[in-house]
Amino acid sequence: MDPHHSLRTIYPYIIILILSLNCIGCKAQLSPTFYDTTCPNALSVIRTSVRTAVSRQRRMAALLIRLHFHDCFVQGCDASILLNDTPTTERTTFSNVGVGGYEVIDAAKSGVENICPGIVSCADILAVAVRDASVAVGGPSWSVGLGRRDSTAAYPSQADSDLPRADQDLQSLISDFEVKGLSERDMVALSGAHTIGQSRCVAFRGRIHGNGSDIDANFATTRRRNCPLTRGEGDDNMAPLDLVTPNSFDNNYFRNLVQRRGLLQSDQVLFNGGSSDRIVLEYSNSPSRFASDFAAAMVRMGEIDPRTGANGVIRTICSAAN
Repeated sequence: MDPHHSLRTIYPYIIILILSLNCIGCKAQLSPTFYDTTCPNALSVIRTSVRTAVSRQRRMAALLIRLHFHDCFVQGCDASILLNDTPTTERTTFSNVGVGGYEVIDAAKSGVENICPGIVSCADILAVAVRDASVAVGGPSWSVGLGRRDSTAAYPSQADSDLPRADQDLQSLISDFEVKGLSERDMVALSGAHTIGQSRCVAFRGRIHGNGSDIDANFATTRRRNCPLTRGEGDDNMAPLDLVTPNSFDNNYFRNLVQRRGLLQSDQVLFNGGSSDRIVLEYSNSPSRFASDFAAAMVRMGEIDPRTGANGVIRTICSAAN
């Protein structure tokens, strides 16, 4: 027998075997149609819950987007931030002070469990809820890949180490996003979620009471009225991240940055002579480009290290492990 003929015969099978072995650790694919047969009405139930919550409190849209972001940046999009049945949770960490929207996800989960128990994960409910929240305040929509499963534990130490901070510089922010597989453009687009919502005085006190040239003087004066310099006074007082249209999803956030009116230091560093200036200018001039890039970035963020198959569970109650 010709040995070369034998090698040619089995070569394709060797390649298939090698590719199969290499893909053992490949990221599982999520699908928008994952629940089409097992729970076809799940998405409409979630949408109803979100619309009801946002109609009662417009700020809820911002809270839900932030909740999803803070979940995905810690061990992936696995609903670990929702757990609240142990003494130490991600919820109680310094990085998650002010994060909210938990009750909306709990309500949506309860509604979904009523029609198809044990089928839809809390992680998927959160991912869908965020898309619906964006739409509810005039933001873009996107196709949500589904099939995530939930974690069985929270990761408080990783929350404080992995989540970006309000006082970071541009390069450290870029690095934090790159670690999660997100580009600089993704980072700027996702930061645009600050076109809605509010922040606590303690997070921006240093910026508005400083003497930096990167802040508009009139803007700083206005913000100081509700955020005294003395630590401990008014720490929890809130200010809108976008002073112009705080309850509508638009591109005013980027226009504010160009005018040196970013509330957080981590906002203004996006337009302060660095590499991201060009992206901010692009978004400030093109609402449609921002909306498109934001939707694409939300899809990528929502697919950071998802648990699938046997790597997770379907929690019955989002705030508690089964």
